[in-house]
Amino acid sequence: MVSWAITGAALHWSREKKITADELADAVLPTVHAALRAGDRQNFMKAIGYYTTGAVDVLVDIDLPKPIPGPTDLLIEVRAISVNPVDAKIRAGSGPESPGGDAKVLGWDAAGVVVALGIETTRFALGDEVYYAGALNRAGCDAEFHLVDERIVGRKPARIGFAEAAALPLTTLTAWEMLFDRLRIRIDKPAKAGSILVIGGAGGVGSIAIQLARCLTGLTVIATASRPATQSWSLEMGAHHVVDHRRPIAEQVKAIVPEGVNYVLALTRTEDHFDEIVEALAPQGGLVLIENPARPLDIVKLKPKSISLHWEFVFTRTRYETGDMGEQGQVLNEVARLVDAGLIRTTMNTNLGLINASNLRRAHTIAESGTAIGKVVLSGF
Repeated sequence: MVSWAITGAALHWSREKKITADELADAVLPTVHAALRAGDRQNFMKAIGYYTTGAVDVLVDIDLPKPIPGPTDLLIEVRAISVNPVDAKIRAGSGPESPGGDAKVLGWDAAGVVVALGIETTRFALGDEVYYAGALNRAGCDAEFHLVDERIVGRKPARIGFAEAAALPLTTLTAWEMLFDRLRIRIDKPAKAGSILVIGGAGGVGSIAIQLARCLTGLTVIATASRPATQSWSLEMGAHHVVDHRRPIAEQVKAIVPEGVNYVLALTRTEDHFDEIVEALAPQGGLVLIENPARPLDIVKLKPKSISLHWEFVFTRTRYETGDMGEQGQVLNEVARLVDAGLIRTTMNTNLGLINASNLRRAHTIAESGTAIGKVVLSGF
């Protein structure tokens, strides 16, 4: 390799000149970096990362060694990525981990092409087009190449492009697990199936949850949205009704379903809406949360109606390598089938262009604003 040849020559030169290690580094590193970008480019990749937590300007363009697949890994050439609130939270320092000297790469939504296979992989072949969310305890996908366990990967929907596909994985898995794993709603369309309230219908999870509930269940879907644009988007996603979460929610919900809703997906600001949610829920209903409330919730208020409370964390299966971890890959395959059948649409609403630090900073800013509609994606290097 070019870089090793340069480094070896530099060490020999330093012994002859009797210079210090720091002086050697200052003299040699620029040349080494140039060599990495040129002669050794095939062994390195572009990425966006950060060395310390903070505001969006900590995100920088970097070069990293191209990763090598483990036994059950796929090496993906990343064609498009999407940004989620978890990215911004971790970057800002409030997430589950912070970098310790080495560059940290974020990103848990990707679509791309399989370019290398681990020795124990059986589900995919070179050249397959895929999409996936990945695992929080591994490097993220904001890079040219990315490793992911094949069990949590799905085949990309054929009828949409990489950018449109990258918008779907993490939020789709979150919504699916909320509906069908946590609340155990039946995938069926029986008469009098009941109703569901989606708090924050125009967000990333809300956008796909509405579609899944409409497509796969007989539930009456009520979404909350407070602006004309978000109300229109929620209806486009398939909500039967939209109510304004800036006004008392329960009164509006019970004007539609007087007995109250059977289920609530609490996707945002649960601490602000909790009392209204309890009032809006029917007896023996179910409530599921995804974000940590900013203030403690008085869950005793759920007792009189025997309301069940559930948590959803999309990375539970990968963090603990549960026996059913492969369910995530199967879910993505099923949703790809629904997309190709024209029953589910992408939730991409904004494509900011190339995958680089400048555009990723813009995407993080949108994710942190709390006003995003659908998903923000970046595509191509």
